[in-house]
Amino acid sequence: MLDFQTIAAPSTAAPTDNFACRHNGPTPQDVSDMLTVLGFGSLDELVDRVVPSAIRLDRPLNLPAALSETDTIAQLRTIASQNQIFRSYLGQGYHGCITPPVIQRNVLENPGWYTAYTPYQAEIAQGRLEALLNFQTMVMDLTGLEMANASLLDEGTAAAEAMSMSLEVSKAKKANTFLIDRGCHPQTIAVVQTRAIPLGIQTIVGDWKTFDFDRF
Repeated sequence: MLDFQTIAAPSTAAPTDNFACRHNGPTPQDVSDMLTVLGFGSLDELVDRVVPSAIRLDRPLNLPAALSETDTIAQLRTIASQNQIFRSYLGQGYHGCITPPVIQRNVLENPGWYTAYTPYQAEIAQGRLEALLNFQTMVMDLTGLEMANASLLDEGTAAAEAMSMSLEVSKAKKANTFLIDRGCHPQTIAVVQTRAIPLGIQTIVGDWKTFDFDRF
């Protein structure tokens, strides 16, 4: 039988790192009112009507005893410490890099970008977008450029985004040719060429130092 009970406030000697002690769930009266509106006499009756029997287990779950949040974090750290870090040999542009601590702490690891939002993809993406905008603003200030690009994905996608942006901001509205430097990595060239097809952009792979831009 499902038995809903109000969780009493923990005493000063009881552990305070259990989620159940801080959970503000419905009161027994709330549950009773809900069942009355739905026309059920108990939570078991509600579950029997809502959850198909074909997907329900007829036995209790074989779960270990619950851990406190402190013990859970300690166990997760123990498991994580067994991870082994290996050097990447992918090559073709996938190099190790040094991330400035100020960027790592204030952008990548700043909980202000995700704790202020509800734990759903759209809201988390909103916080991530805000972090990117701040990062791009900093790049613009450092370089003196009027705009900056910061792709969430890989180098090839960032280059393709730059191509699309160039097309949109170009004053020559009939321009549809995009030069890709031959020194770019093959996967970057391939992504840009693929993205250019549906946009109707002609791509040319060449050397930007010797390319004759006056032809276009």
